[in-house]
Amino acid sequence: MLEPNSSLPAPPRAVKRAVSSMHHGVERVDEYSWLRDANWQAVMRDPGLLDPEIRRYLEAENAYAEAALADTTTLQATLFAEMKARIKEDDSTVPEPDGPFAYYLRYREGGQHPLICRVPRGGGAEELLLDGDARAAGRSFFQLGASAHSPDHRRLVWACDEMGSEFYTARVRDLVTGHDLADEVAETASALVWTQDSTAFYYVRLDQQHRPTEVHRHVVGTPAGDDVLVFRTDDPGFFISLSRLQSGRFAEISVHDHETAEAWLIDLSEPAATPVPVAPREPSLRYDVEHHPAFDRGPTLILRTNADGAEDFKLVTAPLATPGRAHWRDLIAHRPGVFVLSHLVLADWLIRLERAEGLPRIIIRHLASGEEHAIAFDEEAYSLGMEHGYEFATAALRFTYSSMTTPLETWDYDCAARTRTLRKRQEVPSGHDPSAYVTRRLFAPAGDGETVPISLLFHKDTPLDGTAAGLVYGYGAYGMSMPAAFSTNRLSLVDRGFIYAIAHIRGGTEKGWRWYREGKLKAKPNTFSDFIAATDYLIANRFVARTKVVAQGGSAGGMLIGAIANARPDLYAGLIAEVPFVDVLATMLDDTLPLTPPEWLEWGNPITDAEAFQTILAYSPYDNVRAQAYPALLVLAGLTDPRVTYWEPAKWVARLRARMRSDNLIAFRTNLEAGHQGAAGRFERLREIALAYAFALKVTGKA
Repeated sequence: MLEPNSSLPAPPRAVKRAVSSMHHGVERVDEYSWLRDANWQAVMRDPGLLDPEIRRYLEAENAYAEAALADTTTLQATLFAEMKARIKEDDSTVPEPDGPFAYYLRYREGGQHPLICRVPRGGGAEELLLDGDARAAGRSFFQLGASAHSPDHRRLVWACDEMGSEFYTARVRDLVTGHDLADEVAETASALVWTQDSTAFYYVRLDQQHRPTEVHRHVVGTPAGDDVLVFRTDDPGFFISLSRLQSGRFAEISVHDHETAEAWLIDLSEPAATPVPVAPREPSLRYDVEHHPAFDRGPTLILRTNADGAEDFKLVTAPLATPGRAHWRDLIAHRPGVFVLSHLVLADWLIRLERAEGLPRIIIRHLASGEEHAIAFDEEAYSLGMEHGYEFATAALRFTYSSMTTPLETWDYDCAARTRTLRKRQEVPSGHDPSAYVTRRLFAPAGDGETVPISLLFHKDTPLDGTAAGLVYGYGAYGMSMPAAFSTNRLSLVDRGFIYAIAHIRGGTEKGWRWYREGKLKAKPNTFSDFIAATDYLIANRFVARTKVVAQGGSAGGMLIGAIANARPDLYAGLIAEVPFVDVLATMLDDTLPLTPPEWLEWGNPITDAEAFQTILAYSPYDNVRAQAYPALLVLAGLTDPRVTYWEPAKWVARLRARMRSDNLIAFRTNLEAGHQGAAGRFERLREIALAYAFALKVTGKA
């Protein structure tokens, strides 16, 4: 543990203003609820409107964090320089062909933001379509969102967020003149799909609660006020997303929560199409759609679904003309434990990405013959991604591969010839020798007999004798899996003798949908006990020293950090909680917040369900802060974060300061110019990572 620093000023102490509430016969007292600005929705749009008293408190915490970590300033600068040196500054993605052009993103030397570019398909001079650095100039925050070129290649619709609050503004650029048109659509999500005639595009609009609830059509050259509402959901528990299907004929509107989904199709060949449903919404039925114009005796939909008890999903077909459940026929049957992650439909090929025993694989199926083959890999743990390109009539599949020791590789695969071509290997300008590092895959026993997968990365010279420092990362929510992928940033810890571990805990889908189901609702405590079991396993098997372990998690992973802080504060030298979702019960009791209604299926609805109330109350980090010794904490937040509002970590830190019975450091930093994702520029984000890693090195005595 850290020795207290007597030269530091006293940490900020938030004023206590107790407010009580009663639910299901239980009274709760919140002494820090005043940190939630009553005008928070306006603050999302204009951070300058934040209540001055709240701003002063957040600024005081920022100043204290800076002072408390001042002894790591040089280390932070060193870490930042190391991580920046591993980035190829003038980098670019592999061009993706579409008709006469190939499109890609690139960065210029010293640039923070991407440039959208294209070249003629047969070769020729680059055309710069949009300069992200130029658009970001003079702004404290800028995040380039989605972009889409029109089918006639004459226009580009692009979106950006200039506050960090994920309110995007969509604009249209004339690619002939290189100038933006007058078209400007505000407060959208980052999803944009053109009609086939290139005269209009569809987008998702956010409502006053920051929820994606409507799909509109904008005709280029007309005022945004004239945009046509084509779809709306009035159920606050369901969000909308929008995507273009691979065939290019349809856009899919997905209406979904965490258990149920339904799809509506927009015919992009019709200038004023009305969305049509695929299959009516059924509780706990999930499906997503791809389209083939001439498969199985005519236009066909190929769906990934959990219908008929297919918990790990299967693929079915349905006629486009009659797509309802009664007409679904199995194409790829359900196999328990083999989780179908996604599927891609090309003219002659069906490609699926699936995961078995925690490892992903790609399966290629020839549609006419039904013959299948897999793309194989040899490493013990790795990450695999499948990219959806622009074209449909192609046998080319682009995929990405990396491991915790192998830099990201981009491959083109010829489905017919079964050959692969390496298109790009991630460059590490400062140098990287994969043979100098070791990646391992372990399984830690959990208390109920389950085994928790762990992905490890360490330098080959690091002794495995119980003396090494370790950082254990976890998430465990929403069915999201943490890939065993390459990260140049982690090398700054690993090169200093750290063992870096990812605990693949319940709440993700590393071991199938069951792994997710057993880490949500009333089973949520499994997430926390799995993480503790993984940490105990690494200590017991002498991978890491008992006194030198740091845990890290963000967002829902920050809830994990808060829960283990209350349950096992003795187990960790330090905790890093980034935008942590720690005031779980209060947030789930407030149905006016952006994400609350859809989240009830993840955590439970404590408003109507007394059992859910008690379950959440038992683990909600803020509600369970008590008088005990806590390890050192670094807590990071974003003022305009619509996902985990800034007041959650602010209240948590205030209560920790008031109740903790140790002198360990609590450093709380709020980015007053950013939201959930932190700083937007690729280099500015490295400064936040350097801060977190410097903290980890400091609290383990490695600084």
